Amino acid sequence: MNIISTIVPVFVIIFLGLYAKHRGFFTQDFLNQANRLVYYIAIPAMIFSAVSKASLKTEVHVSVILITLFVLMTVAAAAFGLTKALRMPRQSKGSFIQSSFHGNLGYIAFAVAFYYLGNKGFVKAAIIAGFVMIFQNILAVFVLQYHSRKNEESPAISNTLKKTMANPVILSALAGIIFSFFNIPLPIIIDRSLDILKGMGLPMALLIIGASLSFQRLKAGFMNVLISTFIKLILAPAMGLLLFRLLLIDPDHYLPAMIVLASPTATLTYIMAKEIGGDPDFAVAAISICTLVSSITYGMWLSIG
Repeated sequence: MNIISTIVPVFVIIFLGLYAKHRGFFTQDFLNQANRLVYYIAIPAMIFSAVSKASLKTEVHVSVILITLFVLMTVAAAAFGLTKALRMPRQSKGSFIQSSFHGNLGYIAFAVAFYYLGNKGFVKAAIIAGFVMIFQNILAVFVLQYHSRKNEESPAISNTLKKTMANPVILSALAGIIFSFFNIPLPIIIDRSLDILKGMGLPMALLIIGASLSFQRLKAGFMNVLISTFIKLILAPAMGLLLFRLLLIDPDHYLPAMIVLASPTATLTYIMAKEIGGDPDFAVAAISICTLVSSITYGMWLSIG
């Protein structure tokens, strides 16, 4: 499969969203409401549908999943350490850390996996993403809640955990894994309803990504945005590739994980920053630069991998 024909269509829709915002088709109020719609309905529907239909018993490669989670934890720890040296505002620290590890799986990574690896590779990516989504969203909510401007004092760990486990993305991924593991069939009405919601979620999410790109917000903290982009697009996939090859894992198993690790900063980082109390401006800047740069780095990692 030609790498260019895999990457370009995804970014065509993203840039269409940027153009539509520039031409006035999207108001900020519409984008705010669309963000909530995608976050609370469309994304959970896509995650549950993809994971619940994956064959966990036959397609799971435990080593690949564990390495992927280890890499995410390592880069998150590295980003946390850097926040002390960079002297950022409290809520910016949470968004910086989240932008360094929280990848855009449900939209960009899934699209790249499907068009580059085909349906079989997409299923593997969906299984890996099911575990990664749970892990990175638990970690993201925890990090944002801990650094939230609403928690200037020492945050209550119990409240953080409660809010974390009530996250709709986490709940949908957990439900999907349970349905897949126990091979629970979905009633046809529910299955078709999820298909409709999925059809809405992907194009809307890509358009929102494009409409959310803001280069005016790159001025403040631009170097910090570049650092988080480097961690997300270079350090994370490089560490993953090194470990996969050192352990002699077959490319058929680790390429879906590479696509997951190489995904740009998730749009959810902006949505979650607004919902939980992070730094939305930093998140938008990180999404903007990271998404653009990923159009190049994705091609690089797919070529190397």
